Amino acid sequence: MGRKGKLKNKLFLFLPISLMALLGLFLTFKRFYYGLGSVTNLSDAFPWGLWVGFDVVCGVALAAGGFILTAIVYLFNAERYKPVLRPAILTAFLGYILVAVGLLFDLGKPWNIWHPMVMYNPHSVMFEVAWCVILYLSVLALEFGSIVAEALKWKKVVNIFHAVAVPLVLTGVLLSTLHQSSLGSLFLIVPQKLHPLWYSSLLPLHFFLSAVAVGFATVILESYTSSKFLKRGLELDLLVDLGRFLWFALVVHLTVRWQDLFVSGALANYRPGSLEAIAFNLEMALLIGAVVLLTIRRTHRSKLGLFFAAMFALFGVIVNRLNVSIVGMLSDTQSGYFPAFSEIIITAFLAMMGFVAFFTCVHFLPIFPQEDHNAKAELKVQLSA
Repeated sequence: MGRKGKLKNKLFLFLPISLMALLGLFLTFKRFYYGLGSVTNLSDAFPWGLWVGFDVVCGVALAAGGFILTAIVYLFNAERYKPVLRPAILTAFLGYILVAVGLLFDLGKPWNIWHPMVMYNPHSVMFEVAWCVILYLSVLALEFGSIVAEALKWKKVVNIFHAVAVPLVLTGVLLSTLHQSSLGSLFLIVPQKLHPLWYSSLLPLHFFLSAVAVGFATVILESYTSSKFLKRGLELDLLVDLGRFLWFALVVHLTVRWQDLFVSGALANYRPGSLEAIAFNLEMALLIGAVVLLTIRRTHRSKLGLFFAAMFALFGVIVNRLNVSIVGMLSDTQSGYFPAFSEIIITAFLAMMGFVAFFTCVHFLPIFPQEDHNAKAELKVQLSA
């Protein structure tokens, strides 16, 4: 590609990013100066909307790849997955930062976000979630700090991290497991409000299992997209293995979910053509579609097959979390909530900043291995196919 072509590509990316950044900053100012009512459709009848449903409930799940990959590499001693470990840690770290920023947008008094650190209420699920997120974000900061230390050639700091890596990772896995499931526990207090298709005493387990599945999906997607945008090799043999893990995680999640639906009799509340039925159908179509794609050997061993399977799994979990936090609540409140344009733009703005931060870190830090692991990897998979 010539110099003019590269310049056009940079302008193609720079202009929309700049416009989104300006719009996002303007709406951010408006939200914090004029309050929630100036930019949202939230109300007393429906106080949790897109910012909780997507930015927090979905955001925490999408960052699950960090604790899953660190557990696989450090606790199960699977060294071969190291090439995709650091991108997963970076994604998790940025994801949790965006979750915290999303909370600042959603809280009516964001300057009180530090209250859980000094006002103890161990009987509150939200208190437990807050502390787990704070502590796990600290763990991720230390894990990410070791990458920064390596880039700065601070050998002593790197050696210290290597010495405490296993207990640090174990702490992170424990904290992440607790709050991934506790997000589901938040909705156990609304049995009369949440639609039966999603309300269950097993919500904590459903949230944890779906987070494990989407963790594998995000690792596959970030590896694929980084290989495209950064012109680097794709660890195809590793991604094929992660596809197997994703398939297993989805099968376990769907098996537990459908067994719960049958045992609880929730399917009796399925009304064809209703908003809840359409949302439920979409959720299941995406998750089952991912399983089908990963079951077919040809698609499971191809770049595009893995990409689409991971996309289906990712959007399936996102739809599930939005169904629990928004769609499943609408029939009870009868508030007719739909996110305001400003809510959608601010969410897109935060997501865009996450992408920009990811690729900036990849450019300046040793996130991906220097050697091109993939020429051999692709050949190995092609020969075994």
